Amino acid sequence: MTPDEASAEAEITLADEPEVREALAAGDRSAVQAVVAEHPSSPLAWAELADLADSEGRAIEAYAFAAASVEFARAQLAVAGWTAGDPVRWADEPNRAYLRALDAQRRAALSLGLAERAEALAAELEAADSEAPARIASEFTPTQLITVIPAETSAGED
Repeated sequence: MTPDEASAEAEITLADEPEVREALAAGDRSAVQAVVAEHPSSPLAWAELADLADSEGRAIEAYAFAAASVEFARAQLAVAGWTAGDPVRWADEPNRAYLRALDAQRRAALSLGLAERAEALAAELEAADSEAPARIASEFTPTQLITVIPAETSAGED
């Protein structure tokens, strides 16, 4: 690999979406759909919606939302010179939307009994960044999206 090829490879990244990140951070679970409506071509917004559907056990919706995220991400990456099979590094934060969406679609495919599709998505994720599956599993599990209600009771309640 020439230095020019290595440099071009390192530059392949999704566009940063600070306005989407801010809108997602400012809202709650119910606001995610509105963020997608305001940013309909955002891979990050669709990836969040896919993770939300997955956390609620809605595999069909998770699959469709993740597929939208992956499609928008691939289009953005292609504009930057990416072709299928090229690395998409987890270290570049904007790329995480694509990588998370691949994994969300993989999980949904498994839930729907689409084993071959799940294997293809796992292979694509691994080819993009072999570190990504472990990072996603530890940092973006669906259960992290579920609201936790404290189990506090007053002394009079039993």
